[in-house]
Amino acid sequence: MKLSSLAAWQRSEPFLYFLTLMGAPDQFRKWLDWLVALSLAVASAGVVIWQNARLAVLWDLSYILENSYRISLGDVPYRDFPFPYAPLTFLTQAALIKLSGRQFFHHVIYCAVVAALGTLLTWRVLSNMLSEIPHARALALVLTLPLTILGVYAVFPHPFYDPDCTVAILACLLLLQHWGLTPTSKMLGLVTGAALVIPMFVKQNTGLAFLSSVVSLLVLRLVTDIWRRRPVRKYVPFFVGLTVTLALAVLLIHRTAGLENYVRWTVKFAAERRTPAFGDMIGVYRDPLLKWWLALFLIGAFLLWRSRGRRMLIELSVILMSAPFVWSVVYLFLDTDSSERAERLIGLWPFLLIICLFSVLFTIRRRTGVDVVLPLIVIATVHGAFLSQQLWGSTYALWPLFMILVATVVSAIFSLSPDVSKLSLWLFACLLVISLLISGGSYLRSHERLDYANLSDGDLTHSQLPELKGLSMRGSWIPDFEELVHYADKEIPRDDGILLLPGEDLFYYATGRRPRFPVLLFDHTVNPFTPQQIVELALERNIQWLIVKNELQMEEEPLEHKDELMRLLLQDFESVESLDNYEIYKRKSASEDNTDSEDDEVDSKDNSAKEFRN
Repeated sequence: MKLSSLAAWQRSEPFLYFLTLMGAPDQFRKWLDWLVALSLAVASAGVVIWQNARLAVLWDLSYILENSYRISLGDVPYRDFPFPYAPLTFLTQAALIKLSGRQFFHHVIYCAVVAALGTLLTWRVLSNMLSEIPHARALALVLTLPLTILGVYAVFPHPFYDPDCTVAILACLLLLQHWGLTPTSKMLGLVTGAALVIPMFVKQNTGLAFLSSVVSLLVLRLVTDIWRRRPVRKYVPFFVGLTVTLALAVLLIHRTAGLENYVRWTVKFAAERRTPAFGDMIGVYRDPLLKWWLALFLIGAFLLWRSRGRRMLIELSVILMSAPFVWSVVYLFLDTDSSERAERLIGLWPFLLIICLFSVLFTIRRRTGVDVVLPLIVIATVHGAFLSQQLWGSTYALWPLFMILVATVVSAIFSLSPDVSKLSLWLFACLLVISLLISGGSYLRSHERLDYANLSDGDLTHSQLPELKGLSMRGSWIPDFEELVHYADKEIPRDDGILLLPGEDLFYYATGRRPRFPVLLFDHTVNPFTPQQIVELALERNIQWLIVKNELQMEEEPLEHKDELMRLLLQDFESVESLDNYEIYKRKSASEDNTDSEDDEVDSKDNSAKEFRN
């Protein structure tokens, strides 16, 4: 045993002892780092699979897979049906359906792989950010640990655009870091610039905030370099890659869906239906505890700065700085309400954003290259994500960015006094990580973020349909839906048009039928039609069957003006069957053998496309 290692052990400083053990040959440590990082990634994937084995959120799951399935059949979003979301997640799932068929478990594997990739990317970004700190790679691994339970697909385990966008952003941040280290590499500059466009086409608000912040800050650096007569040739490949990729994406959209249609649905309609009021946007900073947490942290930082190596003062400063994180654990023992418990964890976001901004301003003169702008990019991106549903709706896939903000703060703590901060860094990091593991584990297990759906009532059931193998959830939703599928297979001709209200189930994905109605799920954020327009479209699309779900997994009724819509529809439809959870109606004027020809279907789609353009 090395003398330094023995001395650390004798002083009963396990953190330093652990670090000295890392004094093995560099190549061995790199392999060990990768082994631990891969273990964390596998753990992240395992949590996703475990989540899928115990819960399913039908509404969101159906929206992704039902629309992806219709895209896989050749329907073009924005042109053939209303679609207020960016396309890449849906195109990815459509490609998966095309390649491997309608197999639900394949989508589970996709989520697990992406979750593992998100954890690995975060670790690499953190390693680069902390490179100036002793034993940075070990510290980066410790800060990555919470992502085993708070990874991008851990809280919501189904395919979705929020997690995909976060992983795309992580990849871009890693590319930016490498480009900052080797700015003379033209190919790396081109690839980095091109990659920055991708998040915007995964999720509009988050991706646009990310792209805008990167471009704005790098343009500012470009102007600064010109002013100081520094070489600026390195920026040329970067901005060429960005501009060309953006132009190609716009051209592709124009040639397929139509640029006007894309802007109408993903910008105008989405902003109209989803953008919160300004008061709601800044509401995240109105927590009464926020000012006290900020005061404690700043007092702790001041004490650390003035500690002059006094261990008691260092430990007191660390306790004060970590108090907000530890409070999220303490509160678990003070309140049994899962919502209030989760509130303490979610409430860390505004606190950390403010502290991170202070940290950047405090250390801005010590930072060089991309390190100067990267934390600011993350702060702007997080606020862009908050534009959709603020803290409760948008944070579940942002925890990797949370850890990047934490790393920024850790780096600033090290800058306070490098000579005495080794122990304080590890104490602070370990208290924070342990707190996140405990409070995050409670948050994950209680699925409080998913409280808009009924996930707790009834026994755990598993789908018996071949297409939905791996779908599991509590309640009678699965057997009730399978009864509907069996009824449709026997009684409803495959070419007959069907209108499902409100569309909470994976009906088309499970049955392999082609959707005829332009909207598959009916709520305020995706349905642009009034009740009268829905009835007119049902007639135009020759809808022969109406299926209404009685009891929803959603806790609130998503269908607006349901009573008025049903009154209008029942003028043309009559009840033919009542299943356990579904009412089946058939058009009164429909003949028993009525089917649609291929020409009628094409004409209907053309008429619909004209209607959307108008």
